[in-house]
Amino acid sequence: MADAASQVLLGSGLTILSQPLMYVKVLIQVGYEPLPPTIGRNIFGRQVCQLPGLFCYAQHIASIDGKRGLFTGLTPRLCSGVLGTVVHGKVLQDLGSGNVQKEVTPSFDQVIKETTREMMARSAATLITHPFHGSGLYDSIVTIYREEGILGFFAGLIPRLLGDIISLWLCNSLAYLVNTYALDSGVSTMSEMKSYSQAVTGFFASMLTYPFVLVSNLMAVNNCGLAGGSPPYSPIYTSWIDCWCMLQKEGNMSRGNSLFFRKVPFGKTYCCDLRMLI
Repeated sequence: MADAASQVLLGSGLTILSQPLMYVKVLIQVGYEPLPPTIGRNIFGRQVCQLPGLFCYAQHIASIDGKRGLFTGLTPRLCSGVLGTVVHGKVLQDLGSGNVQKEVTPSFDQVIKETTREMMARSAATLITHPFHGSGLYDSIVTIYREEGILGFFAGLIPRLLGDIISLWLCNSLAYLVNTYALDSGVSTMSEMKSYSQAVTGFFASMLTYPFVLVSNLMAVNNCGLAGGSPPYSPIYTSWIDCWCMLQKEGNMSRGNSLFFRKVPFGKTYCCDLRMLI
């Protein structure tokens, strides 16, 4: 119980600290660009037309909505984090994760068993908390329910689940291969392997599965009565696969992935009236 409470407190603290970053990231993902691009230089010193980065974007939001504006959507994220932690821990407990004997060097069978347990726990937590993923304030909840009903709160669930599952298996599989074949001595326990997996392969896996995150976020706000998910800011997608194909066709599969070095994509121009790239 004490361990679960500490995880909830730690997770809530990290959620609060990261909320401004996540808010800016989602706005960029949906294509909202309140500031025009400027001429700057990239990391190689070449002159490029670049979009405002995280700090400039956040400063603009604070100047319009105040500092509280940077924490828009914090409440559903906190609810999602607390509920997800509880569900995740409960599922692992029911699956008997704590009864698995730790080996000196984790075998491939143990990696599969532990990863399967973790996948089931994460999937259950994602399924339960997904309604918080696309809703913010009360008026947003009412709008989503009025436009799409209950199913509207689960828009974008499939790509989110797929991204989480692929990332998890990729992380643990790569960590096992590295520990078994690339290092002289493997990790001593399964818990150490998880830590190593998160530290070494987490970033790589997140880069590969980022399109699933992007598509999930776009589907969560698409055609639900919210301005950012409706024309002219966003087309109406018939499914998450349609959204994926359209983003891939436009070359926007990595939109929002970088928050600092944001170059204007080739062939795109900035529309001041719509405050977006077209």
